[in-house]
Amino acid sequence: MNPGWSGESFLLELSSNINCLRLVPGVNVMLRKIAVAAASKPAVEIKQDGESFYIKTSTTVRTTEINFKIGEEFEEQTVDGRPCKSLARWESDNKMVCDQRLLKGEGPKTGWTREMTNDGELILTMMADNVVCTRIYVRE
Repeated sequence: MNPGWSGESFLLELSSNINCLRLVPGVNVMLRKIAVAAASKPAVEIKQDGESFYIKTSTTVRTTEINFKIGEEFEEQTVDGRPCKSLARWESDNKMVCDQRLLKGEGPKTGWTREMTNDGELILTMMADNVVCTRIYVRE
């Protein structure tokens, strides 16, 4: 567990492939347009207490907040706003991986990873089937 996660605020510096998420089959057309617009200039706040996390992502369009504990299933929404059950686990001391399962209906396999680099960058990777979007945030 990396103690550097707690109390950090980040701003988006670089985004790769976010528009390709809207092309994934099974992703709601209207919701994917909103998801791409909402993801344009996010700010991220992370708080950690042991294995429990609070992550707030704010944009001009919407704000999302998730609370979860590593190794315990929790509810959140996919990048395009569909409700899902998620399960986060540590892949390494500075990288968590989360698999998502839709609560209703069919759709692409989705998930995300969050990694804190030695340089203090936060790397968020979002996946929908074989499409991968990477976002790099820097500390405020």
